[in-house]
Amino acid sequence: MQDFLFYLKLGWEHIISLDALDHQLFILALIAVYSSKDWKKILILVTAFTIGHSITLALSILDIIRLPSNWVEFLIPLTIVLTSLGNLIIKNKKNQHDKIHYYLALIFGLIHGMGFANTARIMIAKSQSIAVPLLGFNIGLELGQMIIVFAVLAIVFILFNLFKVRQKDWILCVSSGVFALALKMALERIPL
Repeated sequence: MQDFLFYLKLGWEHIISLDALDHQLFILALIAVYSSKDWKKILILVTAFTIGHSITLALSILDIIRLPSNWVEFLIPLTIVLTSLGNLIIKNKKNQHDKIHYYLALIFGLIHGMGFANTARIMIAKSQSIAVPLLGFNIGLELGQMIIVFAVLAIVFILFNLFKVRQKDWILCVSSGVFALALKMALERIPL
């Protein structure tokens, strides 16, 4: 149980810490096109991301796949750039967003999972079962993501209902800001 709690805390910190800005920006870009009434769709999206994240993490811990860390560190902000750019391009076609975002969340989750893979590979001994660490980490990750999602949804609810901000303006503002930050991160991390 102590191992489980250790990895749960690690997963929580992986998404909540200030060092996790790239993951937080991805979640923000992923859910920016939704309102608080779309909470079920958002939970599915975030869970798809966690599934992709955990698949790659497991494959990496088992040493089945490996990518150079400089490429992973470049690809993570690139996924954010593409997600926020998609929000700006498809801003009025909500049904297209749903289909595209489910796939993006899963596929980009695979890339984001590589971001923690090297650390996890070192922490989990070869002889140790990966089930408990992986389960604990992913539950912690999911809980952290849910906190971010609920915080964003609370802000969205207030902006849309109290301040009468139009969803179109919210999507444009948030997606543009996330795009700019992620593009800067990606350019700084181009593997040479």
